[in-house]
Amino acid sequence: MTVMEPKEEERKGNIFPIILMGGMFVLIQGIALLVTGPFTDAGMQAFQNPDDPMNLVIFFVIIFITTAVILLIAKFWKKQLIKIIILGAVGYTSFFVFYPLLALALVDWFALGLAIVLALGLTVLLFKYPEWYIIDLCGVIVGAGAIAIFGISLGIFLVLILLIGLAIYDAISVYKTKHMIDLADTVMDLKLPVLLVIPKIRHYSLLKETKGLKEKLKDEEERDAFFMGLGDVVMPGILVAAVYYNIPNGFPIAMSVLVGTLIGFAILMTFVIKGKPQAGLPLLCGGAIAGYVISSYLLFGTLMGLTLPF
Repeated sequence: MTVMEPKEEERKGNIFPIILMGGMFVLIQGIALLVTGPFTDAGMQAFQNPDDPMNLVIFFVIIFITTAVILLIAKFWKKQLIKIIILGAVGYTSFFVFYPLLALALVDWFALGLAIVLALGLTVLLFKYPEWYIIDLCGVIVGAGAIAIFGISLGIFLVLILLIGLAIYDAISVYKTKHMIDLADTVMDLKLPVLLVIPKIRHYSLLKETKGLKEKLKDEEERDAFFMGLGDVVMPGILVAAVYYNIPNGFPIAMSVLVGTLIGFAILMTFVIKGKPQAGLPLLCGGAIAGYVISSYLLFGTLMGLTLPF
């Protein structure tokens, strides 16, 4: 889900943060491609059989349960528990990003120790000082790690089905049930790296934000920053990594998937700039899939790497 303030006179000021957010797609997905090799060598695949349809069942069940648990905790219990859970996930994921990369240049025991120190340090920094640039730093690391792990764990066919399913789910959760707005409001209030933040003004501080997303939308107040869900970057990025990993010499197609995602992002921004929350995945995943299909046929005359699980 993506959110921006609505006022017409502010729209020109949105151009630079939009470009920066587009750059976040390139940065996160680029890092993910760099770590696919080390992740593969470290045996970090999430599933043993990348073409098993049950992988998608597990994936969707985890998403639904996680979303439900966060919303229930936010409504009936202490929100700080959500913060503890996500901080733990950040530390865990960042360790598995740091360790394989450090192991390329350092002896194993030293790489292991340094990865633990860096992961703990990043988690503590996020807990103590969750300013927007710390949140974005964590988002880049966690996002790149998630893309790489699932990109090497799922076959291209399953990734395509995953993106279509998530695009439908995102549209329903933003426009119909609206629980994605509740989820975004919760994580924004807790200042967690589930959202990427791009300021619109030089001295913006997320720590000084006092109103939640729903309250600002209700009051039609402009925001001084541009927010995008980390999942909007990660999900189409999985196809970029899967294509790069599963197709020999698949870099041109992977780049075409990224370009397709950026085209979908540009179209999405034409709606977001009007000021209403938008479901990002339909256009982002649609652009990524189109990039894969078009480039595969143009370059090879067929859908490369597409293995049906039946």
